Amino acid sequence: MEKIERELSKKDYFVISSMLFALFFGAGNLIFPLHLGQIAGHDWSFAAVGFLVTGVLLPLFSVLAIALTHSDGVYDIGLPAGAKFALVFMTLIHLTIGPLFGTPRTATVSYTVGIAPFVPKQFNQIGLLIFTTLFFIFAYLIAYKESDILSALGKILNPIFLILLFLVFFIVFLFPMGDPNAAPATKAYGSSGLSFINGFLEGYNTMDALAGLAFGVTIITAIRQMGKKEDKSVAIVTAKSGVFSMLAIGLIYVFLIIIGAMSLGRFKVSADGGIAFSQIVQSYAGIAGQALLATLIILTCITTAVGLVAAFAQDFHAHYSKLSYHTWLGISCGAAFLVANCGLETIIAWSKPVLMLLYPIAIVVIILSLGVHIFKKNKTMYVVSLFFTLIPAILDMIVSMPPVVSQSSFGLAIAHARNTLPLAGQGLSWVVPMLVGLILGTIIFKIKAKNS
Repeated sequence: MEKIERELSKKDYFVISSMLFALFFGAGNLIFPLHLGQIAGHDWSFAAVGFLVTGVLLPLFSVLAIALTHSDGVYDIGLPAGAKFALVFMTLIHLTIGPLFGTPRTATVSYTVGIAPFVPKQFNQIGLLIFTTLFFIFAYLIAYKESDILSALGKILNPIFLILLFLVFFIVFLFPMGDPNAAPATKAYGSSGLSFINGFLEGYNTMDALAGLAFGVTIITAIRQMGKKEDKSVAIVTAKSGVFSMLAIGLIYVFLIIIGAMSLGRFKVSADGGIAFSQIVQSYAGIAGQALLATLIILTCITTAVGLVAAFAQDFHAHYSKLSYHTWLGISCGAAFLVANCGLETIIAWSKPVLMLLYPIAIVVIILSLGVHIFKKNKTMYVVSLFFTLIPAILDMIVSMPPVVSQSSFGLAIAHARNTLPLAGQGLSWVVPMLVGLILGTIIFKIKAKNS
């Protein structure tokens, strides 16, 4: 029988777009573009373009990849390369956006932006400990009950937060702190090409391309529940809604990057975007503005944290079923609590090498998934492309680790080997090998298809 589909209204598209926005826009999306503006200075425009590629286009493509391959999640999208790869890929992505980096970041950003300005510097560490304890107990309790409170909070808090954010934008642009085109740039942003590449790499920090692979199924399920049955129709709706939500996110990114560059007229480059955002808000609205910002950011981040710990527990229970959902939930919250107390700067420093490994792999999987009608989920195509990409990605990971590893004799030897690859100096040593792998894989795929 022919599947009966209903036409979606503008309201339906708005709901889907809002869901996409809520899934992608979290703690990191606020602080990283702001910090990028500070370090890029007058080169902010080229850095912004690079950031938008990895922070906007890739997340959109990751959701489309889920739709086009009819996948039920990140495990399924990696399955053409083999069950072992799919399991490892799923595990690494959930650990990265979950208890190792993404989830702890929701707590540390909440504390850094919202609470730390009210706490004397000598009590910051104990303050962080107390705050993260309460934060993850609350996240655990909400996720444990799998309550509707999360969605209710999201519907109320996201619009209020966005209104406040655009109010900040309005005031900052009406009374600018400085000229973004005259702001000093750091050494890494000395030219348009370098600014683009470094902006591209900074976009890794949002983790949204990885999140898109993990949460894309949530969007697809919602679209099907609205009455769209055909896979092609689902993909079209996903694309239309995704373009709208990603344009909104992209606009916010550009505003934040410009504000970061403008802030150099009054402040020095901050250690991270959380500190910068707090400084900017206080300079305009004082302690009252800081208090309101603290409330909204904490509540917004707690909803994100609940979603992350619940998704981690659900997927790990599905694939590592010896432990219950509630046990995995406790592990996720406990691990996130420990990592969060290392501080935002440490989390960012250690997340970078993991993202340098995972992003190239994710990009290959996304490319092959978007070309599913051409490559037909061919295992040889996946294995060859991933093999050529994985080796330089591992080298980039080691070289980008904190000095305790990257400056050791082992790290320096790896750096010497990696530097023989094209674009190694820019942290993109995987690009040329990936292209070689894709071309070689395509040739092998075509030859096998012709001889079969």
